[in-house]
Amino acid sequence: MDLISRARAGEREALEELLRQNYGILKGYLLKIGCDYDLTEDLIQETMYRAVKNIKRYKATSKFSTWLITIATNLYRDQLRKGRKEILYADITDDLQYRAEQLDITLEAKEKFLQLQNIMAGLPFEKRAVLVLKHYYGYSYQEMADILQCPVGTIRSRLHYSLDYLKNKLREGGQQLG
Repeated sequence: MDLISRARAGEREALEELLRQNYGILKGYLLKIGCDYDLTEDLIQETMYRAVKNIKRYKATSKFSTWLITIATNLYRDQLRKGRKEILYADITDDLQYRAEQLDITLEAKEKFLQLQNIMAGLPFEKRAVLVLKHYYGYSYQEMADILQCPVGTIRSRLHYSLDYLKNKLREGGQQLG
């Protein structure tokens, strides 16, 4: 019996292993779409809680990580609906600087990392999420549509807009995308 089947059958160790295996993916996704460490930690906890509570309802028609990302996306949207403002560029500069300093890369690469993260923070959530899901995680248009609960055409439009936005911002800064 595979890990998912064992977890769905109530085996605690299997569920813990599934959550442990997917923790990094979930954390990376939430950091990229939310740009806020404290909110990310809160959403990870709530996502994991809901996954544990609803594991028997997981249908295994998509990857387990996709299911977790869908839960996390809905929780993030709930935060936005409750009036939580999206984090603005000025609010994340120190945090991004700290993250760049922790990377074991050249100074030039750190500067590019900071620039790209700052540009990404300027995108609205729905457009940033499409960009992250496609280019960081390799999801198909249909998978992104399922996660974000919108038509594939909307996904394509958001991705096109987001890439144009990135290209223009990088061009303004004298950089090239790719």
